[in-house]
Amino acid sequence: MALPPDYAERVYAGVLGKLIGVYLGRPFEQWTHAEIEARLGEVRGYVTGHPAIEPAKRANPLVVTDDDVSGTFTFLRALADYGPDVTPAQIGQTWLNYVVEGRSTHWWGGVGVSVEHTVYLRLKDGMRAPETGSAAVNGKVLSEQIGAQIFVDGWAMACPGDPERAADYARRSASVSHDGEAVYAAQVVAAMEAQAFVEEDVGALLDVGASVIPRDSVIARVIGDVRGWAAADGDWRRTRERIDERYGYHRYRGICHVVPNHALIVLALASGGGDFSESLTIVNTAGWDTDCNSGNVGCLLGIRNGLAGIEARWRDPVADRMYISSADGGRAVTDAAREAVEVVNAGRALAGEPPWRPPRFHFTFPGSVQGFDAPHADGALAVDGVAVTPTFVPHEALAMSGYELQVSPALYPGQTVRASVEGAPARLLVRVYGEADELVTLRGPEGALEWRIPDTGGRPVAQVGVETEGPARLRWLTWDGEPEVTFGPADGSMWRRAWVRGVDHWDDHWPEPFRLIQDRGRGLLIQGAREWADYEVRAAVAPETVTAAGLAARVQGLRRYYALLLRADRVDLVRVLDGETVLTEAPFARRDYGDPHELALRVSGPRLVAMVDGLVLEAEDRELAGGAIALVCEHGCLTCDAVSVTSASPPNRHR
Repeated sequence: MALPPDYAERVYAGVLGKLIGVYLGRPFEQWTHAEIEARLGEVRGYVTGHPAIEPAKRANPLVVTDDDVSGTFTFLRALADYGPDVTPAQIGQTWLNYVVEGRSTHWWGGVGVSVEHTVYLRLKDGMRAPETGSAAVNGKVLSEQIGAQIFVDGWAMACPGDPERAADYARRSASVSHDGEAVYAAQVVAAMEAQAFVEEDVGALLDVGASVIPRDSVIARVIGDVRGWAAADGDWRRTRERIDERYGYHRYRGICHVVPNHALIVLALASGGGDFSESLTIVNTAGWDTDCNSGNVGCLLGIRNGLAGIEARWRDPVADRMYISSADGGRAVTDAAREAVEVVNAGRALAGEPPWRPPRFHFTFPGSVQGFDAPHADGALAVDGVAVTPTFVPHEALAMSGYELQVSPALYPGQTVRASVEGAPARLLVRVYGEADELVTLRGPEGALEWRIPDTGGRPVAQVGVETEGPARLRWLTWDGEPEVTFGPADGSMWRRAWVRGVDHWDDHWPEPFRLIQDRGRGLLIQGAREWADYEVRAAVAPETVTAAGLAARVQGLRRYYALLLRADRVDLVRVLDGETVLTEAPFARRDYGDPHELALRVSGPRLVAMVDGLVLEAEDRELAGGAIALVCEHGCLTCDAVSVTSASPPNRHR
């Protein structure tokens, strides 16, 4: 598979189109066409704050946590985790690894109502995909909800110019949770998006989409009917009426069936002439699942038209910002350019090419600002004074309603920030959350563009940026290294928000900072980033009535990590990766109820060293190269006052 010369930029345009479409349609999703026309009129711009929107959504910022975004960019990680031959069963494992039950990624609408919720529980109970998504298990109506179509864009963008391969990956991913017409719809969208890298004609794209599914399927009939009606009618509203009559919600029951919504995607493409703005107007004004349909249309036309086809009025308010709520909390506060690099590297891997590793903030894509409050200027940012970007949940997002954001900071004390600034003297700065959850600025040395972040007293780093003494250009900014930090109670409430809550209970009314309770199975309380590699995590952990308690390192989700586990009569050093492997173990007698044990787990290259009250266990393993830290609680309760992380990197490893 040869990659187009403008592949990276077109992926970025597709990611932007997805975000714009979701943010545009989300405030009024599931409204009917008549409600939208009466209350909003024709949708030609963002309606956040519009008085017709329900109060909870009206109060939200434009950029919000949403399942359409989180699922799209979370499930694609199966490709990096398992390789090009990834199976539906492995994509199901990806669900279990990255989805925090009841708190991240999905619409948790209840068993038999939300297919994703239903399937997650089937996976958790041990059923394997694709059986989990089959109509034989879930019934035809539930298995043909819209979700497979929503989440397909990443797989498509990893297969530029190869619609058959994109459709095959769409089938594998979709079959985890869906069946029948839902899988066909996902394959159509994926094939069209993949072909959009090399084909501009909208009719040809629809032909390609229809070619990858059975001719006698309902989705194939929808495509043919809507294209014919649109050509005959010359008025998208009349065609929408025909869609409602033959394929409307009254004919396809359940919660958000895929058939009516796929018809509206075809309507927007057939009647929008390939124009990004006009097509988004049609698909949003037409109603039903507006954010989902709009996200798919935006992605497809972003790829097809490139950045030149997306007007500034869509891009500027978004400023590339996005949230991905998953167990990988250090990647939660992200941006379109950063996620585009991840998708590009998935495509490069499939094409046999090495990964692209730009600085974290690189401004390579035209117009990209990666969340900074400064304008793009020819491959850089134009800064005159202070320019910052979020590294943790921003102030405006703290009270947003809807989908929960599981998040950890991306930047920590002990890590080294570097930047390139031209045109004026500059220094680096960060802002941390203070005692009243206000932002407090910490500045690096004057004129220094390399700075090791100092201790913040346990307060999360919320923003990073530069301060210049005049007009300047920020070329890039990045950081590396492992943290030197102690996690425990700090001023304000944000120190608690910085943990991904993969445990059943962690309440703030107990005297201990960390009293974790897991009702069944194993839970993790996670903080950190996937990029952390060589470090030591240490804590005094008091097991109470608990099957196992301990520490984890190189955590890459809820089911990928190394852990030191203190059991009733032994201590285990394990690797958890699609099951659990004991790397080494030793007999050990726990102390009386509630007495703490000093635990430490050091990871340095392939070497793992675990310590429990002076007892040392060692092992070697090369499966997991980096990741966050966690407290581990298995069926019971543990308490802990603080967790510390220190670097174990060889000298100058990051230079």
